[in-house]
Amino acid sequence: MTQSSGLLERLPDRKGLDRIWSVLPEARLVGGSVRDLLAGVPVHDLDLANPEPPEEVQRRLEGAGIRVIPTGLSHGTVTAVLDSVPYEITTLRRDEETDGRHAVVVWTQDWTEDAARRDFTINAMSLDRHDRLHDYFGGQEDLKSRQVRFVGDASRRIAEDALRALRFFRFDARYGSGRPDTAACEAVSEQLGLIGTLSAERVASELFRILLGPRLAETIAAMEAVGLLQVILPDPDPAALNRLLNCGAPENPLLRLFVLCQESSRELPGRLKLSNADAARIDVWASGRPILSPHMSDDDLRRLRAEQELDQSLERSWLHQACLVGKPDSIWDGFRSRLQALPQPYFPLSGKDALAHGVPPGPGMGQWLKKGRDWWMAQGCLPDRAQCLAYLLAHP
Repeated sequence: MTQSSGLLERLPDRKGLDRIWSVLPEARLVGGSVRDLLAGVPVHDLDLANPEPPEEVQRRLEGAGIRVIPTGLSHGTVTAVLDSVPYEITTLRRDEETDGRHAVVVWTQDWTEDAARRDFTINAMSLDRHDRLHDYFGGQEDLKSRQVRFVGDASRRIAEDALRALRFFRFDARYGSGRPDTAACEAVSEQLGLIGTLSAERVASELFRILLGPRLAETIAAMEAVGLLQVILPDPDPAALNRLLNCGAPENPLLRLFVLCQESSRELPGRLKLSNADAARIDVWASGRPILSPHMSDDDLRRLRAEQELDQSLERSWLHQACLVGKPDSIWDGFRSRLQALPQPYFPLSGKDALAHGVPPGPGMGQWLKKGRDWWMAQGCLPDRAQCLAYLLAHP
């Protein structure tokens, strides 16, 4: 279906787009940019498709004085840069071979063929320079009725790229409503064996985007119902995640992931190939140290501040609140307010103080400072430099 849309009027600035169209008049906006223009949400990237081969696209753009980056010539993609804004332009393609992870593509001049290889109907529309919307698979109607469907046979689309199983639930959370498409769910369930062919990094990237998306509790429940959640995560516990969401905890995808798999959380870094920073964060949460309680005294809170970074302690407070069922939220709100109100305590002595008092460098200096810090901690992190020195001199 092709129709005049009025969508281009919704773009705040189309000067760069018009310049590209002056060089590549057959190019069209495609994918997410068209979908989001229709949905009335901000468009972040203006991606285009074009029937000419990528080398010809590059030649024409450079001939017009437009900077071009050959970002993926083997995949048919170049990036035009105008006024520091990138425009990704991809040659129309059709899949020749797929293995669930990668596709061998060939160029085509058939817009319908290119649209047919896309994942969902709402992502398969295109918009030309005359503001005409081209919709081959009913994407506009699906977007209007808040239904996310695969283009063509759902099982085949997933067989072409197994990551689409996760992408389906991410897009359904944002653009769908109510129960996910039955055909899509059945296809995901049938193709669960392909998930193991995906790299851990791709799975993790898609999973974090799901964990930051809307309707998370519904989405996780739907993923569990088709068996997908159990394939990608060790011993998931959606009920625990729901408690965290009900607490009003910050939108932290790693924190949500940890709660979802708390009993097996130490498996997550290896299983999902997480960064060292994320792995260290999970280790802090899993250790349960130092001890944290909503009824801590001010001295204990200062000790906690001295031992652990504030943001880590606050994150742990949300974990406790989600797991310790029965304690009112107001107790934990008060705990966090008290913790944040306390000034950061710093042990007032250093190696210079040790040297000034005759303690030579080496293990003995470390023991001297540790002894002073232990006493300072025991006093609620309140003694100043003079008091700490007086204690150490009185207890050599």
